[in-house]
Amino acid sequence: MRASVSVRGLSLSFGAVTVLDKLNIDIDHGEFLVLLGSSGCGKSTLLNCIAGLLDVTDGQIFIHDRNVTWEEPKDRGIGMVFQSYALYPQMSVEKNLSFGLQVARVPQAEIDKRVARAAEILQIRPLLKRRPSELSGGQRQRVAIGRALVRDVDVFLFDEPLSNLDAKLRSELRVEIKRLHQSLKNTMIYVTHDQIEALTLADRIAVMKSGVIQQLADPMTIYNAPENLFVAGFIGSPSMNFFRGEVEAREGRSFVRVDGVAFDVTAYPARTPLQPGQKVVLGLRPEHIKVDEAGAGEVYEATVDIEEPMGADNLLWLTLAGQSMSVRIAGQRRYPPGSTVRLSLDMGVASIFDAVSENRL
Repeated sequence: MRASVSVRGLSLSFGAVTVLDKLNIDIDHGEFLVLLGSSGCGKSTLLNCIAGLLDVTDGQIFIHDRNVTWEEPKDRGIGMVFQSYALYPQMSVEKNLSFGLQVARVPQAEIDKRVARAAEILQIRPLLKRRPSELSGGQRQRVAIGRALVRDVDVFLFDEPLSNLDAKLRSELRVEIKRLHQSLKNTMIYVTHDQIEALTLADRIAVMKSGVIQQLADPMTIYNAPENLFVAGFIGSPSMNFFRGEVEAREGRSFVRVDGVAFDVTAYPARTPLQPGQKVVLGLRPEHIKVDEAGAGEVYEATVDIEEPMGADNLLWLTLAGQSMSVRIAGQRRYPPGSTVRLSLDMGVASIFDAVSENRL
């Protein structure tokens, strides 16, 4: 499949500070790519480079096989939605949608057609005569998306468009954006620090740290097989439980010993054989641990410290191998602090990382 957007050897520095370091990404036509990371990781900077809002230090950017590295934003064939709605307060919704097209001298009949189409897709037709001050936050963001939509471009760039909304509106708009992508089948590049947005929206996720892509893969691969310790800790809520220990081998089986507790990791699908004496970090997701349920493999006893009821499920904070860990259980199950539980661990879905390189083993 022909790449819609290609970033090749892209670097950006401000003086002695390197913000992006030799990034390479090919984004397929119609793909929804999410750039995910914490504040300052370079995700918005990368998006601004693709948009042409920042001049790169090195490397090239291609959109539909055309080198746009030094082209103006208006000539790149993109539509961009910012964190700020940036609507004209004195104009109606309809005027906000059509203003850019009028400046570009698009024929009025074509403007009317595009505005009507965007209003229909985003369900804002009843709002066309209102001004931004008369709209809710979610409605304003729909208008901001519509303003990009009327440009009739193949590539849409979203820079944390939902971060200013409350949780309920974020959930609703997330569904709308996913529905929009399925309907239009345009290429979309979406920046967020919210892992839920990333996991629910993306075809692929690029997890970034300090201007470098740590892992680029589909959401389930990143969730189930994180490439390194950073990705494993960043993805998942609550975070993956980590146990630092040392590999042991006994009677043809492999173990990770942590503070006197030997975790049987024989079933772990290691990429390379685990070596006795190797310092490792064992990662277990809270939802992959069974509490007081019959299961194959070893059973480990832990003490309940805190119980967090969360409605559909509960979160138990336990002490095992001398450290705190979290386990997700069904909401109707309750365990008082101080009680003892028996844990069954499925090492087939665990993660093990080298303690030095922090890469997946």
